[in-house]
Amino acid sequence: MAITLTEAAANRVQTFLANRGKGLGVRLGIKTSGCSGMAYVLEFVDESDADDQIFEQHGVKVVVDSKSLLYLDGTELDFVKEGLNEGFKFHNPNVKDECGCGESFTV
Repeated sequence: MAITLTEAAANRVQTFLANRGKGLGVRLGIKTSGCSGMAYVLEFVDESDADDQIFEQHGVKVVVDSKSLLYLDGTELDFVKEGLNEGFKFHNPNVKDECGCGESFTV
């Protein structure tokens, strides 16, 4: 089981953590939401819990709880700029379908 980050995503997270002044890394999880059922959650994390898995790449730690990992295993987190828009993209091999707006997914 693994979560990976591109170098662009790692650089962006490091910038956010430096501006914040603290943090272990980022927490990647899922929540029930949207028209397809699940949505990604990405937030700062200052300490991990006992059931967390920690993945480190390019000097950045990604913390994932064991329940979310079932749906996120193999996911690559990327940071992209498309025209005037920029943001994190999730490349999740477990996704079977996504809603039209791309905000939620089904596995």
